[in-house]
This record gives sequence, structure tokens and C-alpha cells, in this order.
Amino acid sequence: MSRVDLVYLNEEDMIEAGVKDMSKCIDCIEDMFVLLQKKDYRMGGEHANEHGIRVSFPKTTDIEGMPTHKPDFRFMAMPAYLGGRFKIFGIKSYGSNPDNAQKGLPRSILMMQLLDATTGAPLAYMSANILSAMRTGATSGVGARYLTVKNPKTVAIIGPGTMSRYTLDAFMSAQPSIDTIRIKGRSQRGIDSFMTYCKNKYPGIKKYVVCNELVEVCKDADIVFYGTTNAAKYEDNPTVKKEWLKKGALVISASALLVDTEFLSDKDVKLIADNYEMYDEWGEGQPLPTQKNVSTLLGMGFYDAVREKKISRDSITEIGEILIGEKKGRDREDQIILYAVGGMPIEDVAWGHDVYQNALKKEIGMKLNVWEIPAL
Repeated sequence: MSRVDLVYLNEEDMIEAGVKDMSKCIDCIEDMFVLLQKKDYRMGGEHANEHGIRVSFPKTTDIEGMPTHKPDFRFMAMPAYLGGRFKIFGIKSYGSNPDNAQKGLPRSILMMQLLDATTGAPLAYMSANILSAMRTGATSGVGARYLTVKNPKTVAIIGPGTMSRYTLDAFMSAQPSIDTIRIKGRSQRGIDSFMTYCKNKYPGIKKYVVCNELVEVCKDADIVFYGTTNAAKYEDNPTVKKEWLKKGALVISASALLVDTEFLSDKDVKLIADNYEMYDEWGEGQPLPTQKNVSTLLGMGFYDAVREKKISRDSITEIGEILIGEKKGRDREDQIILYAVGGMPIEDVAWGHDVYQNALKKEIGMKLNVWEIPAL
């Protein structure tokens, strides 16, 4: 039994194998969060919570052919093991270059490799752009499934890009009562593209409201989603204030969001994180504020407030604690909830595993032979 084969799944194969099934993806990510809470996972780093390994380039170089630094130009490898029903190891890798658009390519090109967690033998190599977008949306979708008020009607979208499209898909899957979308974007083109997507996919949406200011877009929203790219200056990144929000609002941030400690420490506000230990590891030994010096993610804002003793660590609930029944999600209908999402490679491994298994059942993809008998 020394023969090793792997399955190659291109983007069309991934779609045929169900990578766009948002309801199943949310179920999958929910299973992943349970395993995260039970510690049945490993990511990189000493404490198994690293996001990945980043390769960047110098600002200037005398080496011929060496790329130079520019915003959003990077290469990443994101390894992880996930146990439970998955029991698999995977590595998502991607290159990101904003100049790709000039060549008709997406800014980021992602691939996913799955390996046997015991032998290390390759099982699958797959296109991962849609997979990554789906798991990102589904992570917020788990929040929408468990943390919103009953029958939410209005969603606010700040940053109507690709991530927000898939996140809205997750919201619609988790809460089909939604009938109003409020939007704030940086360009009319982006807003128009997002609205066209929504109108084509969700004809049941009754109302769209385009807003110029954050305070306006947050008004009356049951779910507020922040999905912007980083601003050039830290101080120009978006924020949210309690007085902007209706009672019972759920605020989900998968990108930059600056929140003052007075808001974070408010007794009427509940803080929930996808994986607080990850932010704790990122921030350890780094100068404050780590939200400026390490990452603009909301989770780093939670971490800074803990380090500054503005809030206690116990005031932050892990989403996994809610899913396994150790803690409540929403305590009351008028409670405001802030849910910090950072993204983890175990999400890619989980959804990649399920799509791969579906591909095997349906005999989708191309089988590639690694060897019949290893030469070494």
C-alpha cells in the first residue's frame, strides 16, 4: 500500500463539489469552533495560535529581480491541524498583489493543500479563493445564527466588497427574516456592484439605504458588519459608538474597527471573540496599543483593553463557550454585542475537508499519482 494519489480540484470542481453551500459551511465552521474550544486543534507558533507565516519584501533593494514592498503585496502560508470528525492537516497559501487587476486577476490567489494527519501524504490540492471567502462569511454567520435578536430585519454593511458579499450570504442563510440592507462604501462603483449582487441573489430584500456616514449606516440596524480594508492612517480606520446603535444590535467586525474602552467596558455591552487566545499571543510582548502596532482587528482592541486593565479577561466570551453550552450568548433582547472575528487556518482546513469529502463521493476532480513506490 505504498502508492500515493491526490485529488486536484480546480475552481469549477470546487463549485460542483458544493463549496458555495453556505448553510453547510456555517454548520462546518460551527463544528470547528466546538473543537477549537475543546483544544482539539493546532496552528502555528509556540501556543498553536499563529495565523500563519508571512513573507514580505524590502522597501528598496540592489538585487536584480527582487520584488519591493507595496501595500497588500505579500505571500502567506497558513498551516493547521483539526481533530474531531476532521482529523486532517492542511496548508492554505496565497499571494496578494493589488496590481493583479491590471492582468485580469484577483488581488489574492489562494490554494489549499490537505494532508493525511498521520503519514503526511497529500490528499488534495484545491483552488481556495471561494473556499476562503466562504469560511470568512460563515464565521460571521455563526454569530448571526446565535447572537442576534429574534427575527432581525436590518443589516448594515460597512465596506461592500467581496468579503461582505459572502458575509451577507451567511446572514441571509442564518436569518432569512432580513429584508433591509444599509450600505456605506468608499466608491459608488463598489456600492453599485454590491447592490446588483444582492438584488440578483435576494429579490426578497425590500429596501436598500445608501449612507454617507458611519452614524447613519448603523442607525436601526439589527446586525452591523465591518468589512473594510485598512485605512492609510491608523486614526482613519472606522469606529463605532454605543449611541449610534439600536438596543439589541449585534456588531460583527472581520476587519479594522476602533472602539474606545468606555464602550468596551459598558455593562450593557457583551464582548465575544472567535479566539481570544490568538489575539493574546499576537499581542504578547508588543508595545501598546497593539491594535495600532500589530493588527487593527477588533480582537486586538479587546486585548489592549485587558492589558490596560480597562476590562477583565473574564468579560470576553469565546464563541465556542456558547456553542458547547458553557456560557450564554445573548443575555437579553436589548443587549448590544460586539463579536470580534480574526480568521484562522483551521477554518480553511474544516471547509476544505468537507468539500474534499463531497468531491470524493461524487467522483469530482482529477486524480494525480505521486508515486507507485517511493524512490527514496
